[in-house]
Amino acid sequence: MLIHTHRLLKSCFKPSHVHKRHPPASMFSSTSCPSPPNQTVPTSLNVHQISDLISEPNWEQCNRLKSLVSHMPPHVASTIIAHHSSNVELGVRFFRWVCKQSTYCYDFHSRIHLLKLILLRNLFVVAHKVIVFLIKECGNGEDEILKLMGALEEMREIGFRLNYPSYSILLMCLAKLSMGQSAFFVYRRMVDDGFLVGIVDYKSIVNALCKNAFVQAAEMFLSRILKVGFHLDVHICSSLLLGSCRIGDLKEAFRVFDVMSEQDGCNPNGVTYSILIHGLCEAGEIEEAFRLKEEMSEKGRQPSTRTYTVLIKALCDMGLTDKALGLLDEMVVKGCKPNDHTYTVLIDRLCGEGKIQEANGMFRMMSKDGLFPGIVTYNALINGYCKEGKVVPAFELLSGMERRNCRPSIRTYNELMEGLCIVNKPYKAMLLLGRVIDNGLLPDRVSYNILIDGFCKGGQLRMAFDVLKSMEALGLEPDGLTCTTVIDGLCKQRRPEEANGVLGLMTKKGIPPDEVTLTALIDGYCKIGEVRTAYMLFERMVDHRCLMSPHIFNLFLDVLSKQTRLNETNAMVGKMFKYGLVPSIVTYTILIDGLCRVGRTKDSFNMVELMKQGGCLPNVYTYTVVIHGLCLVGGVEEAHALLFKMPLLGLSPNHITYTILVQAHVKAGRLDSAIKIVSSMVRDGIQPDNRIYHALLAGFVMSGKNEGPLISFRDVLAKASLTRKNDDDYFAERVFREMDISDAFELLDKIKESVGSTMELHNSLVMGLCKVGRMLEAGHLVQDMVRCGLVPDKSVCSLIIKHFCDEKNFDYCLEFMNLIIDNGFTPSMSCYCSLILGLRNEGKVQEAQRLVYDLFRDANIEEKAAVSPYIDFLVKEDEPFEFHELLKQVEQMYQNERPVI
Repeated sequence: MLIHTHRLLKSCFKPSHVHKRHPPASMFSSTSCPSPPNQTVPTSLNVHQISDLISEPNWEQCNRLKSLVSHMPPHVASTIIAHHSSNVELGVRFFRWVCKQSTYCYDFHSRIHLLKLILLRNLFVVAHKVIVFLIKECGNGEDEILKLMGALEEMREIGFRLNYPSYSILLMCLAKLSMGQSAFFVYRRMVDDGFLVGIVDYKSIVNALCKNAFVQAAEMFLSRILKVGFHLDVHICSSLLLGSCRIGDLKEAFRVFDVMSEQDGCNPNGVTYSILIHGLCEAGEIEEAFRLKEEMSEKGRQPSTRTYTVLIKALCDMGLTDKALGLLDEMVVKGCKPNDHTYTVLIDRLCGEGKIQEANGMFRMMSKDGLFPGIVTYNALINGYCKEGKVVPAFELLSGMERRNCRPSIRTYNELMEGLCIVNKPYKAMLLLGRVIDNGLLPDRVSYNILIDGFCKGGQLRMAFDVLKSMEALGLEPDGLTCTTVIDGLCKQRRPEEANGVLGLMTKKGIPPDEVTLTALIDGYCKIGEVRTAYMLFERMVDHRCLMSPHIFNLFLDVLSKQTRLNETNAMVGKMFKYGLVPSIVTYTILIDGLCRVGRTKDSFNMVELMKQGGCLPNVYTYTVVIHGLCLVGGVEEAHALLFKMPLLGLSPNHITYTILVQAHVKAGRLDSAIKIVSSMVRDGIQPDNRIYHALLAGFVMSGKNEGPLISFRDVLAKASLTRKNDDDYFAERVFREMDISDAFELLDKIKESVGSTMELHNSLVMGLCKVGRMLEAGHLVQDMVRCGLVPDKSVCSLIIKHFCDEKNFDYCLEFMNLIIDNGFTPSMSCYCSLILGLRNEGKVQEAQRLVYDLFRDANIEEKAAVSPYIDFLVKEDEPFEFHELLKQVEQMYQNERPVI
């Protein structure tokens, strides 16, 4: 196996000839770095000047020298190093310095090229020291060390061999990066070159192998260590203990630990304890891990930063954030300083809980402690902001990364793209691809999946398909997630036939559909009444053994019960038992709903008793369905009694339960009774929702109408569905078209009198008025609620601002925006963008700039200048031609990245 590994690694390290990338100009002018037009490559005269300058003291600080080398290519740099061949240290210093000053030598590829040029000049001593420098520079990146090893293999062909220090440093680096197979390859090269392997090198190899869980290979090396006369020490034993933990063999890990703890053993140190504590945490043995931490302290070995960080992460993974923060406090009190990883773990957890402000505070605390956040920390916080839809502070973090020379990864941009899709800006997310390729990165499958999902959720399926075609053109094969997203998007637009075509392509490409994929397609066919086709797909699920839960059966049962096809419903239940699936609460509730729809309320009560006998206790939804069935057959009083009986059964009615009874009372013309029920639900801690407010509003409208709308409203109320909103949307639209504004104020007075707060009702009324185009009345109602200290919903404000922006009534929009901002309410990102763009287009630059500063203030932006280009990017109107041009650029970049055979 080890010989096979050797051959595999050797073949992997052969160089690939790749075209040099030439990124297009950045879409953010303030952050791109174009070459100054007056700079030229150094001439032979300049080469002599540079050679003289680097002979002077403190030459690294010379501005004249910096100017001369700013565009120095590698072959010129190698010439200058050759001029100082007698001064090896100076040559190495210049190599390190020029790599940071010259744009040509900044990337790792060019540094290796410069190393090769030095070798061609036979500067072997300089080359060995440069190699040590380059190895240390690879300390954080596996890709770079593999590139360097590939280059070193190439150099062997011209007779160059590494010296012992280079080999030893390389082994240490590989151990640090957990690259056990590569370490073994280097060891074989070292032996082939005739070097005697020292104890330090053996330790590195054993450590690298153990980190990769190659315990048997590590034990083989251990036998060599003992054969050549070296003795076991704490470092080697700790590595073996680590290997046992990596393969989950805690019993063996404790055996090694016990041997180390014996009187004549090598006593475990802090690292040993930390490794074992980490192993226990990985196995979920948190209590044992904390016990070991206490034992560690008792034996005079204070827990290190790593020990505390491991325990903090374990607590965070269990959701015990408060305990993790308490452990951080203990750590600080005991004088153990947290590192960047400690803070990153906590930031990530706080972001995962939606506590973005606390996470940001932790981030700033980290900076105050003199720690520079790495890419993982930045990504965690950017992800937190983007998940909350707060893209402006996320872009501020991106600009902070750029200022600190912390190069963003493709994951950074993926997080930002996902954040833009969350705030319904998928086109902006796609434009961010330009930023990706500007930074020498290439979008991956995740990038494209995010874009496709964003366009599908926004209903932009044509654009989603364009992105999908581009993805395939790059050779990035769609996966199950990609196809499922497209299928779900098509089905939501009631286009299941096209979705079925995508399923066919998915099968052709060898991508197996899972339960989620087929369920989305079956649901799409059911929505348009094509139950027969849906059933054929269901049979396919059975053939492919995709049935993992009763969910798909529930979907069919729901459709059949709504169509009152009870015989087929019972047959489907029989099939469910046939496939070994047990009916869930959802299954029984659907069956009870079907019985209620045909007026068989007595049978529905019998079904409830059957549930209890089978050990499947009814929940609030089950009783809600029964209450709905009673209301349908006129049993409102019986339904009312069942509502107040539910707490005795250990169940609390939810807003749907209350809504059904409110609608029933309104339908019967008992408006006062309906309002009393609303008062009861508020006392029970449940806030009324739109459906209740719409029903109450309809009651006020009906009370003032003698014919026409009265009948239509009652009909819709009688047919209203528990699970589908189509009837309710139609009903609400009729109400808001027919109502007089006085009806709204009358309802507001009644709710204020019986409930207290009218904030939700205000928002519901404004949204309803917006949907039927009564925007001016909606705007006045928002202004009224703001003056009363009530918080308007962001989606409501967005609708009003967008409408008046489309009407080019920017003065009203600006007045409206200033009003809600002055009263302490934060408008949405889309509100800012729409109005800022409109004001700029109208030439009202100062007003637009004031809004930009308001946006900065609301987002707590400190570095305004750094974020301004991103604001311009977000506000800028989308140009459709840009997107297809950008996709072509990405495709071209991929072509340039492919190796030339």
